[in-house]
Amino acid sequence: MSDKTVNVALPKGRLGDKVYEMFKAAGYPCEALENPGRKLTFENPDVGIKYFWVKPSDVAIYVEKGAADIGVAGKDILKEYSPDVYELLDVGLGKCRMCVAAPSDFRDDYRKTLRVATKFPHVAKEHYSRIGRDIEIIKLNGSIELAPILGLSDVIVDIVETGATLRQNGLIVFDALFDISARLIANKSGYRFKSRRIDMIKENLQKVKENCDD
Repeated sequence: MSDKTVNVALPKGRLGDKVYEMFKAAGYPCEALENPGRKLTFENPDVGIKYFWVKPSDVAIYVEKGAADIGVAGKDILKEYSPDVYELLDVGLGKCRMCVAAPSDFRDDYRKTLRVATKFPHVAKEHYSRIGRDIEIIKLNGSIELAPILGLSDVIVDIVETGATLRQNGLIVFDALFDISARLIANKSGYRFKSRRIDMIKENLQKVKENCDD
């Protein structure tokens, strides 16, 4: 990994597109990324930056293991996997909430184990452990909203953006656990060697964010 280049893991998808636009506005454009073809990595040596797209849930792994110096990952991912990274900046994108939701007629029966369907088992366990509730985790990867509708679970723990999908399926939010947005994270070892450059990127992204908020 070049000492002159900052390697950036971007999350694939709409969020990643918005993140790249922030980096571009901050002074770190990359023409190759805008015309990717089949390439997997994209470099602009003039500004000392190298990008690569990865699955959103993998960004933190690439950063933690040092394959990337920095990356942008959702707070949901950071809460679920607790990677050993520095969290440098809330970039203000991808805003939503982690919530407990269930059918509108749900009433919790504390005499029974609560069945919780989720993509975020650690988050769910931590929440219910805090309130002393006995639960059974049902780990799913697809449409979580289907679980209580078909009687697979009592409640779900999932990301809620507008709540439209919940409403269309007869579910409501019973509890909001924490707010989610995209965060700039850094590899701890890489940060020691490239702190000046990484701090400059963070400051420039902060300026872009502030301009967008105005």
